[in-house]
Amino acid sequence: MGYFAVGDRIQLTDPKGKLYSFTIIAGKEWHTHKGWITHDELIAMPEGSVVTTTGGLAFTAFKPLLADYVLTMPRGATIVYPKDAAMIIGLADIYPGSRTLEAGVGSGALTISLLRACGATGSVHSIERRAEFAENARTNVESYFDGPPENWSLTVGDLQDQIVLDSYDRVILDMLAPWECVDIAAQALRPGGVFMAYVATTTQLSATAEAIKADGRFTEPESSETIVRGWHHEGLAVRPQHRMIAHTGFLIQSRKMAPGVEVLARRRRPSKGAYGVSQD
Repeated sequence: MGYFAVGDRIQLTDPKGKLYSFTIIAGKEWHTHKGWITHDELIAMPEGSVVTTTGGLAFTAFKPLLADYVLTMPRGATIVYPKDAAMIIGLADIYPGSRTLEAGVGSGALTISLLRACGATGSVHSIERRAEFAENARTNVESYFDGPPENWSLTVGDLQDQIVLDSYDRVILDMLAPWECVDIAAQALRPGGVFMAYVATTTQLSATAEAIKADGRFTEPESSETIVRGWHHEGLAVRPQHRMIAHTGFLIQSRKMAPGVEVLARRRRPSKGAYGVSQD
C-alpha cells in the first residue's frame, strides 16, 4: 500500500489539474504530445511522487480515489455521480453487513460504492434489464476490485419479474419508473428497511412519492437534491467557481413499516392546487 505495482491503476495530474489514468503494465510506455513515461519506472514508486516525460512534462502521481475512478471508467449509461453516491450511502445508511437490493446498475458506479460500504460481511444483489449495461458494469466493478467480489451477484432482467426470496435491509432504485417497483420493494424489505430511488425529473419524483404514499407500507417519503459548488482560493482572493455540479437528480427515501401497522398520517395542509383543480 502506498507504492505502485504492476496492475495498479495510476492517476497522473498535470499543473493545470487535468487528469490522466491508466493501468501499469510492465514494459509498456505512456505517450503524450511531449515525450513519454515508461511504466517500469513507476513500479515501486511511492504515491505523491512527481514523474516527468522524456520531453520534460511533469505530473503528480497517485492511485485514483473512487470518485476519480468512476468519472473516468468506461460508460454504457449515465453514472450516478460521486456527490449523489455519497448521499445515497449516507442517507440510506449502507452499513457493514447490510444486504442491499439494487435495480438499475448502469455502468456500475453506485454498485462499487455500495459494495465498499457494506463490506465483506454484507452483500449487494444488482439487477439490470439491459444485458450490455450489465456486462459493462461487471467489467468496471471487477476492474476496481481486481476480480469478481464474492459478496456481489448480478442478474439481467426486470426487477418486477424477479421472485424475491431474500429479505433485504435496503432497496436502491435507479430507473425510469421506480414507482412501478414500490410493491416488490415492499416485499423485499424487512421492517425498518430503507427504500431509496434516484430520479432525474420532478415528474418522476412526484409519481414515486405518490406511489409510496398509496402503497401504505412505507413512512412518509422525504426528498432532496445535492448541489456542490467548488471555490477558488488564491491568497485573499477567495471566490466561488463559475462552474458547478448543480442538478443531477433527486433522492426520495422512505422506511418499511411493520406488517399490519398503519402509517401515521402526516398532519399538514396541502398547497392550493396540489391535487388538481377543485370541482366545487
